[in-house]
Amino acid sequence: MKQIQAVSIWNNGTNESATILNLTCINDNLFDSAIFYFQLFSDSLIVLSNGNLTMSLPNYTTDWTTNDAAYNWAATQLGLTITGEYIPPTETPIETITETPTPTTKKKSK
Repeated sequence: MKQIQAVSIWNNGTNESATILNLTCINDNLFDSAIFYFQLFSDSLIVLSNGNLTMSLPNYTTDWTTNDAAYNWAATQLGLTITGEYIPPTETPIETITETPTPTTKKKSK
């Protein structure tokens, strides 16, 4: 998933901002074409738009070392600007309360 510059999408009667792009390869003939399924999400991970994109020669390549090339191609096809990696929110950690041990005194043996 990639963070994208916000784009306005009409969704159920309101304008909402898509800020996340997800891309999944659903078919690749390992020769000259691949089909990708894309999703555009809001910050709250609501799918605002989705569909398929077909990549073929000359854009198709089999020597990718990362998925960035596919994401960049898809963003260009969709008119989007990638701004960075998507980092999912994490829950606020629970505050750790440590008790200070009460010192004990040793009794003298008689």
